[in-house]
Amino acid sequence: MLPAQLLATRSLALARSHRREGAPVTIQDPERVGRGIDTDPLEMISVVGESTIEQAEVVGLSQGQIVRRRFVRHKGAMIGLIVLLLIVVLAVTSVGLGPIPGWWKWKYTDIVPSESGSGEPTMSLRPSWLGGAGIQIGDHPFGLDNERGKDMFAMTMRGVQTSFAVILVLGILSTTIGVVVGALSGYYGKWVDSALMRFTDVIIIIPILVITAVAGFALGLSGIWPVALALGLFLWTTLARLVRAEFLALREREFVDAARVANAPDRRIIFKHILPNTVGTIVVATTLLMGAGILTETALGFLGFGVQPPQVSLGTLVSDYQSAYQTRPWLFLWPGIFVVAIVLCLQFIGDGLRDAFDPRQKRIPKRKELEREEAKFAGST
Repeated sequence: MLPAQLLATRSLALARSHRREGAPVTIQDPERVGRGIDTDPLEMISVVGESTIEQAEVVGLSQGQIVRRRFVRHKGAMIGLIVLLLIVVLAVTSVGLGPIPGWWKWKYTDIVPSESGSGEPTMSLRPSWLGGAGIQIGDHPFGLDNERGKDMFAMTMRGVQTSFAVILVLGILSTTIGVVVGALSGYYGKWVDSALMRFTDVIIIIPILVITAVAGFALGLSGIWPVALALGLFLWTTLARLVRAEFLALREREFVDAARVANAPDRRIIFKHILPNTVGTIVVATTLLMGAGILTETALGFLGFGVQPPQVSLGTLVSDYQSAYQTRPWLFLWPGIFVVAIVLCLQFIGDGLRDAFDPRQKRIPKRKELEREEAKFAGST
């Protein structure tokens, strides 16, 4: 057992024994001995016991392994990642993408033969023993738009593909611009900082929907990639400010001063010394930015400035079928469900990445873990 872990379990054992006897006890905390401050054993449990157990778990692990370990332990992030991967696999394999063939019988451009009725969904997930029709998918699980003759499942899956393509390009472009602007502004300061931040302020004060809609209309941006490009050029401002704040704090650290004394060029200091220490902030901000991007793309489609026919996206589907919500809600409901699911998954993943990269986040051990360590200490003595 490690010395720090032994100290934690010993503090726990002494605290419980004295608490049962009703006698007060004070134990010297090694970190406070030099300052002459006594530490109560119950405080030792919350301060030393919890931290040392976590430290013992990561002994011998690299920083990447520690981050991966923390991320895997985050239940919300893992659930969000699994659900997001399932959505991607379903969208790609069902209607196909490029060389990947689809297993679904209809494509999003197919005109389905007219059928009787209002095109209600044929999917049923209610077992027969509960009074339902049993578990079945049918020919049109998400319903059928009789007016256009389109299968809603195929259109929704194509919309998911389009929205993922938009937020992927958006994430790469916005991250690149935001990191470059924030790094240069935070590292050099003075007139460079003033010029870049005033330009950032100009982008911030203009409503993002207005500026992207005007840019799309003026430049004729109606396809998938042009819309993603327009969004990526104007959604980097928050990331730039976060990176700037990190650089302002890190450029005064000792390792940066040592690099300057060694005559390291500014490019090396920025990309080799400071930027790796901001990876956590960048990754988390990018995931949140992608979640906001899909909502912005949906809003642009709702306003008629997003992806135009024959292409479809989740935003354009929500916009096209908003009037059918009262009579045929399934046409509006399914694209909306996928929008909410994707955004929630990205938010959960971002939350897990924040906890994984932030060294100040500490895992609080469970009571059973503390009792197990106490038992080990009692057995060793």
